[in-house]
Amino acid sequence: MKKNAELINSLKKIKLLVMDVDGTLTDSSMYFSQNGEELKRFSTRDGMGITLLHKSNILTAIVTSENSPIVTARANKLKINHVYLNCRDKSCIIRELTESLNLSLSEVAFIGDDVNDEYVMKIVGISACPKDAVKIIKDIADYKCKNKGGKGAVREFAELILVAQNKPINIQEQW
Repeated sequence: MKKNAELINSLKKIKLLVMDVDGTLTDSSMYFSQNGEELKRFSTRDGMGITLLHKSNILTAIVTSENSPIVTARANKLKINHVYLNCRDKSCIIRELTESLNLSLSEVAFIGDDVNDEYVMKIVGISACPKDAVKIIKDIADYKCKNKGGKGAVREFAELILVAQNKPINIQEQW
């Protein structure tokens, strides 16, 4: 875990926010209709946090072990161009993505909540987790959100990045 000054210095360098989905962008619940159709609940506030990052030229990506068209639909709505589904080696994907974007790992922030996020959290510039992440992830996260997954944690982390970089956390009326 980073000290406050070190945390701010790391946040200032961020050019890419990578997000897990279940338990981070969602509340980790999975809903199924009687016909077996899967549904997920996403927070519009988290969505606005992603939009604010885009408005400040900070890239976003989703890397998840899930393979769900719902995630693709949400990413399309939010204009997240880098989406990796069914990912079993998040660290490898993050390394490939940063190389393709000509970024260093120190310019990457990651937010995740469960044990399959552990290794990637150790290689990026700064890591965060929702308030309700599992203990092992809370123990290694550089920043622990006050909000739970699917209930504003991504927005909170996005605003933290923007404030550290002296970028706006609002949008003009005619955007």
